[in-house]
Amino acid sequence: MNHDDALLNYLAQFDTPTICNALELIDPSYRTNGFTTEPLQCIYPDLPSIVGYAKTGTVSAIAPSKKSAAEQLENRINWYKYVDQNPKPSIVVLQDIDGERAGFGAFWGEVNSHVHRGLGAKGVITNGSIRDIQMNATGFQMLAGSVMPSHAHVHIVDIACDVTVAGLSVRSGDLIHADRHGAVMIPHDAAMKIKEKIELIARKEEVIIGAAKKPGFNWEILSESIKKTLDIH
Repeated sequence: MNHDDALLNYLAQFDTPTICNALELIDPSYRTNGFTTEPLQCIYPDLPSIVGYAKTGTVSAIAPSKKSAAEQLENRINWYKYVDQNPKPSIVVLQDIDGERAGFGAFWGEVNSHVHRGLGAKGVITNGSIRDIQMNATGFQMLAGSVMPSHAHVHIVDIACDVTVAGLSVRSGDLIHADRHGAVMIPHDAAMKIKEKIELIARKEEVIIGAAKKPGFNWEILSESIKKTLDIH
């Protein structure tokens, strides 16, 4: 399912915790699923939030691929072809399947960051590693399990498959929102409902934060402010 650019641009104005809060109001079950639950390193924390459709795959780096050189080249081209397909913009969600050795070799660096940005990707979410921090594509966000110096034997294993990265399970085409806090999957049927929930949250928070900024603020004023938010719908 594709959403119009206006909605994606709207969602990108907010941080990922705000999106999580809004989803909780749409469906309380989102309190405990649909977001990263393990820490990732945000390589470029000053970049704004990114929103895009998931391009999923798996990589391995511990040992060489068992495919021939020709097969490996074909698989690599197929990966780039997949990333270049609509819908766009995209966010790559790449699972390193090397278990405890995940991140042994970096798929992400100067070349792949520029290539993927050119193919319409806003960034990557991976439990694997990245490198070339100072040379990566400008504006390309990276949430990764680690930073490592070598690419080792890294290669794409599967394309457009179901993946799990940092506790977040993702399918190809899922709508993803990410920033320095982590990532959350926005169910397509919930995406259209988020705006009104964000506005509701803002109205409630304005009452409490506004009171907290005034002279003489104390627990009694806070209590009254909390009660006032209960009438905001």
